[in-house]
Amino acid sequence: MYLRLERSLSGNSVEAYLRDIDKLAQFLEFNQLPPDPGQVNLQQLKDFVAWINELGMTAASQARIISGIRAFYRYLLQENLVKQDPSELLEAPVRWRKLPDTLNLEEIERLIGAIDLSAPEGNRNRAMLETLYGSGLRVSELIHLKISEIYRDIEFIKVTGKGNKERLVPLSGESLKYIRFYVEATRSQLKIKPGNEDFLFLSRRGSKLSRVMVFMIIRDLAAKAGIQKKVSPHTFRHSFASHMVEGGADLRAVQEMLGHESITTTEIYTHLDSDYLRQIIVEYHPRS
Repeated sequence: MYLRLERSLSGNSVEAYLRDIDKLAQFLEFNQLPPDPGQVNLQQLKDFVAWINELGMTAASQARIISGIRAFYRYLLQENLVKQDPSELLEAPVRWRKLPDTLNLEEIERLIGAIDLSAPEGNRNRAMLETLYGSGLRVSELIHLKISEIYRDIEFIKVTGKGNKERLVPLSGESLKYIRFYVEATRSQLKIKPGNEDFLFLSRRGSKLSRVMVFMIIRDLAAKAGIQKKVSPHTFRHSFASHMVEGGADLRAVQEMLGHESITTTEIYTHLDSDYLRQIIVEYHPRS
């Protein structure tokens, strides 16, 4: 209840946290240690981390489990169920952050150009991709976008992100234009299923699109455009952020638009293009 009400976490996140605690309980039972969180010390937690490492878990998975254990002890301290937090000095394994795949502008135009606008779903797909790239939405935010949450007069949309947190995101003129084309020319012809009247993007059967359907649409368009990279809806979000930062946008503004809780998550987009770095060396290094 603490995770749901006070931390505003989703059902999936709550289940993940509970699985982390269950792993710790399994470790204590396996080593015949008291299943009392108040008796667990730092060394036992270090042994627990070594144990999950031996199970073959990646550094990213280990770090997430450690985060779950820390959250558990913060809760216990808050409720006065323990006197001290043994996880406070517990170190997470070093994680190498892989730069996300992005598309350059030419690739994005090729992919969008592969859309068959003469097909019934063409206007919808164009509007979807313009919105994904123009506003940097997650796929879950895209499929839950509602007509009532589009403020055309100020060119903003209200987006419900992770943890049911709402934010206002600017909507580009191109996105608005193709959303209007889709709503007036295609969506108005659909027989909409009850309960789906306010969702913007609908299937041919008149129901809200699924995440899988969006993935398949983008995958097929990438193949038609001859793009060899692994392209997903999230690729458009990464491209949006990278192009904004590379263009000189303020990092805090990009963080707000993406709905990142921490600025460190947004900082991954401050990487510089390798071709640009090579050009700098060629132009300015005396030995180049």
